[in-house]
Amino acid sequence: MASGNRQYAKKPQPVASSTPSGYLAPGVVLEPPPGVAYTRVLSGVDRVTSTAVVGIVAAFLLVNIVCPVVRYALVALVYLVRGRPDGSFNAYNTAATAAVYPSTMAASSLALAALIPLTMLLMRFLHHRSPVWLTSVQPGMRWRFLLLAVIVAIVLENAVYWVSDGRTSFHLAPSPGWAGWLVLILIVTPLQTAGEEYLFRGYLTQVLGSFIPNRWASMLVSALLFALAHGTGQDLALFVNRFAFGALMGTLVLLTGGLEASIAAHAVNNVFSYGYAALSAGGVAAAATVTSVTWTTTAWNVLAYVLVALAAWTIGTRLNVARTTPPVQ
Repeated sequence: MASGNRQYAKKPQPVASSTPSGYLAPGVVLEPPPGVAYTRVLSGVDRVTSTAVVGIVAAFLLVNIVCPVVRYALVALVYLVRGRPDGSFNAYNTAATAAVYPSTMAASSLALAALIPLTMLLMRFLHHRSPVWLTSVQPGMRWRFLLLAVIVAIVLENAVYWVSDGRTSFHLAPSPGWAGWLVLILIVTPLQTAGEEYLFRGYLTQVLGSFIPNRWASMLVSALLFALAHGTGQDLALFVNRFAFGALMGTLVLLTGGLEASIAAHAVNNVFSYGYAALSAGGVAAAATVTSVTWTTTAWNVLAYVLVALAAWTIGTRLNVARTTPPVQ
C-alpha cells in the first residue's frame, strides 16, 4: 500500500439502510467523514456519544476480563500439554504470572495480542467502520513507514540505553535456555505491543475523539488509561514513565495519522528490554514484573521516546503520509 498522502486504498462502500429505531443495521459499513483527523474517524453518525460509552465499557471489559480469561485458558492448555508440572495448577499459574516459563509468557503475550482482532470487531459491528480505519487514515497499514520507524527506534532507543545505563548495568550472564527466550521474544512481543497500541492509541483514542472535540484531550485521556492499566503496584516514577510514553506515542499518532510509528517504538522497546534481560543475570521474569524504576531511568527513557517521536514524525513528513481521511472523490 502506498505511503503517500495522494494515494489511497479502495474505500469500503457504505450501505444506507438502518433500523426503524434509528440505529444502523448490523450489516451497515460507513466511511468516516472526508478530511478529518485520526481522532474523528468515528464521528459523523447518529448516537455517537451513546455508542462511545458502550465502546469505552467494552474496552474496559477487554482489558480486565476478556484478556485475563484468554490468558488463563492458554496457561491451562500449556499446563495440560506439559503434563501438569509443579503439582497443582494454582502453583503453575503463580509461576506463570512471574513469566518463569517461556510458554506461559507466550500465553500472556498472545492474550494481549488478541486485542487486535477484538478492537477490529468493535470497529466493524459497534461503530460500523471498516477495521482498516483503525490502523491509519490512509486507510490501512503503511508498511514502508512502519519499517523505517522500526529502524530508527532500534537505533535511537539502544543508543540512549547504552549511553545512559547499559555500559555499567549490563553484564552478560545468559539465562538458561536464553536462545529459546530470544526466539520467543522476537515472535510474540511485537504482537503483544501491537495489541496494546490498537486498543489504547487506536481504538480508545478514536472512541474518545468521537465526542471530545479537542484531539489532544482525547489523546491524553488515552495515555492516562494506558498508564493506569499497568496496575496499582507501580511506583510514581514508573507510572510517569508509562504515561509519558503513552502521551508521546499518542502525539505521534495524531501527527502521522496512524499507529505505525507507535507500534514500532513500543515493539522495539519491549523486545530489547526482554532481550537484554534474557542475556543478563536478572532474567526475563524480573523485566516482565518490574514495579519500580528510578527517576533518572524515567528521564532517560522519556528522552528516548522524544527522539524516536521526532525522528518518526520527520520520516512521516518526508513520506507525505496521510494525516486526514481521504477527500470525496
